[in-house]
Amino acid sequence: MLMRRVRSVLSGPWPTQQRNGSAVPGISMSQGVKWKPRPANVVKPKNSQVSKSTEVLALKELETKINWLSSLMIHNANNVRVKRDGLKVGGHQASSASMVTVLTALYMHHLRPQDRVAVKPHAGPIYHAIQYLMGRQSLDNIKNYRALGGIQPYPSRTKDFPEVDLSTGSVGLGAAATTFAALMESFLRQKGLLPKAWPGTAISPADPGRMIAIVGDAELDEGNVFESLRESWKLDVRNNWYIVDYNRQSLDKIMDEQSFRVLERMFRINGWDVITLKYGKRMREAFEKPGGEQLKLWINTCSNAQYSALTFLGGQAWRDAMLGGVPASDLGGAEFKALLDSYSDDDLQELMTNLGGHCFETLDEAFQLASRTDNRTAFIAYTIKGYGLPLAGHRDNHGLQMSAQQVEGFRNKLGLSDFDQWEPFAGMQYMQAARQIVQNAPINSVPSRAHVADKVPIPEDLAPSVGGSSKKKVLSTQMAFGAVLADLSKSKEPLADRILTAAPDVASTTNLTPFINKRGVFTTGEDEHDDFKIIQGVSSMYNWAKSGKGQHIELGIAENNLVTLLASAGLSAELFGHRIFPIGTLYDPFVARALDALHYGCYMDSRFMLVGTPSGISLAPEGGAHQSIGTPLMGASTPNLLTFEPAYADEVKLMMRHGFEMMQAPRSEGGCSIYLRLTTRQIEQPDRDLHSDGNLQSDILKGGYWHQAPTAATKHAIVFCGVVAPEARAAHTQLGDSVALLQITSYDLLHLDWVRKSSSSHISQLLGLVPAAAKLVVVMDGHPLTLSWIGSVCGHCVLPLGVQDFGQAGDIPDLYRHYGIDTQAIVSKCRL
Repeated sequence: MLMRRVRSVLSGPWPTQQRNGSAVPGISMSQGVKWKPRPANVVKPKNSQVSKSTEVLALKELETKINWLSSLMIHNANNVRVKRDGLKVGGHQASSASMVTVLTALYMHHLRPQDRVAVKPHAGPIYHAIQYLMGRQSLDNIKNYRALGGIQPYPSRTKDFPEVDLSTGSVGLGAAATTFAALMESFLRQKGLLPKAWPGTAISPADPGRMIAIVGDAELDEGNVFESLRESWKLDVRNNWYIVDYNRQSLDKIMDEQSFRVLERMFRINGWDVITLKYGKRMREAFEKPGGEQLKLWINTCSNAQYSALTFLGGQAWRDAMLGGVPASDLGGAEFKALLDSYSDDDLQELMTNLGGHCFETLDEAFQLASRTDNRTAFIAYTIKGYGLPLAGHRDNHGLQMSAQQVEGFRNKLGLSDFDQWEPFAGMQYMQAARQIVQNAPINSVPSRAHVADKVPIPEDLAPSVGGSSKKKVLSTQMAFGAVLADLSKSKEPLADRILTAAPDVASTTNLTPFINKRGVFTTGEDEHDDFKIIQGVSSMYNWAKSGKGQHIELGIAENNLVTLLASAGLSAELFGHRIFPIGTLYDPFVARALDALHYGCYMDSRFMLVGTPSGISLAPEGGAHQSIGTPLMGASTPNLLTFEPAYADEVKLMMRHGFEMMQAPRSEGGCSIYLRLTTRQIEQPDRDLHSDGNLQSDILKGGYWHQAPTAATKHAIVFCGVVAPEARAAHTQLGDSVALLQITSYDLLHLDWVRKSSSSHISQLLGLVPAAAKLVVVMDGHPLTLSWIGSVCGHCVLPLGVQDFGQAGDIPDLYRHYGIDTQAIVSKCRL
């Protein structure tokens, strides 16, 4: 269980590690990246008015108080507050407690205002207890943990009252977000966009912040974590920390033996420094005493399961287990027994739970060391699940909660009563020192850490060369998207400088190439020229020079990384004070692969533009693996995300402009992220000047408009969306004026509007013109459920056409005919 990796463990007597010529006693670590020194002022000196010994004692009291408030919060929600539905409220007292020392050390000493933390989901109550001590969380919210309007089960940027840096809860995603948030600060700083002063102050953060992920050891099983670590190496991300809660217990099981070796290697092969915090100060001191070597050997050979069980049983159980196999006549055994006999049962329990992740001195040394560079650093912090609680070490403690008697015992031990149990500093022996530590905590030095960014002006016409009656007559929506970005790449508008594009190795096949050729690829390292054409003497459409001024980030084939990057970039306004307009492209069927990250980003109300292209079976030769069916429903069912599916180039330009406006609008004004579902199928463009037609623009942005309005004689209305426009229009021409033709540009917006406004909604007004006896034939290259609901708006009969089976290879005529979305299928439905 506690076998050590010699080159990566923080401990007492082991060899001293040199960094920049400075000896750091007691620290040995493995390095994975080139060392770059930080400025000398990055570590704020400790408060000189509190002695070191008093400071540690006060920190221990704060740790206990925070553990108490966290546990009481959960107990109150489950056993005191009135329940009306019979459900267990839940909460994770043990999983919170394992991180109490680490979070106390970070928030009381080491975090600065510019540092951002993704707190382990199950440690949310610890985080909120700390905010409560700092005066940034209310008692009402504490008491309403997991109730409407109160503290959320897991830290949430949008649902919690205090400033949560990065939401967590869907495990692994918050951790990955810290990597891309660190990259985004580098992106901004290398363009001269330094953080603004904190709101209400004249103080601006001089140094970059550290983006810190607090993760459970089992959380590292999530595949997206591995993907993001790989990307951190390729992009040479700086100022990123992972602190691993290595308590060796997951929800269902005790962790596999030697897991720490795999975790360490996982970080090291991706260029991270690794510091393993295994033994606390008291343990290291015990190792120096006679019998200490045997103590250390026993600890290092003890299994995870046995260590956990003995932690739960307590002092005498430790003594019995450790002495059970030691011969009394053996000199070393006698010394070992004498060493153990020098500790009372309570002291022995305290000694054996004094792991590195529960020792302030050990944590302080490690964080100070890592702060001397901007290297990516992982801390593997050995901890006890349920630390400081009666649940500590029990195999079932993930879902267990303390009984009322155990809570009362904890309260009595702290000298508290029912009347003062919620008071922040009540019952503390070192109350004054504790108050001073909280007051002087660097992260607590500014009134707010949430920036308010200036609005970026959006030009009326993003791309004059795109759309309009005199422009190219046959093209795809994907081509139009690329053309808009190509125009913007040459623009001197402020918007053009704030665009960030990204793609998971599909930039060239999603029409980002012209933008990248002009604006370049971003790198955190030295400038690099794209000399392929010069060196090889061959032609290439690419000219992807790399520099700190570049505006494209090229990712590996990992869609979760793409959308997590978009989510982090879309928070730049609040995190760093400057608005970025992130645009990410991916093949539309792989939106499903990125759906978890998409929900995560939208849950944080991050602002970005996701472009799924090509989509549908219209990507005919590629077959079912590259043909999307249900992505319209994914987009429409995701809150804080507005889905558009244009048919024509001028609509793409209009929707992009609207998207840029929505990406910086307040939530109260409909601000959100944008999802564009595009295609590579080139179709004939309408002969119109959309730019000068305000009414048509309004209808498109409301979700739909009539190409041929209905009359009293209308018996059928063809309702189409996106790329099947040629088939819908051909069917309309074939059937004549008795059939109306309606285009849907946003099924998402139409449905939202209808649910909210009912008969006054835009879709109600559109379909209100259709005679009640007429039938609606709805058609799209996607699942027919997307549009079938519109029959409920005014009670019309709906005849749906769409794709419900997996696709296959073919050409568009064959596939459209096979799946029943061609012209003849539409005509046949209209003749029913």
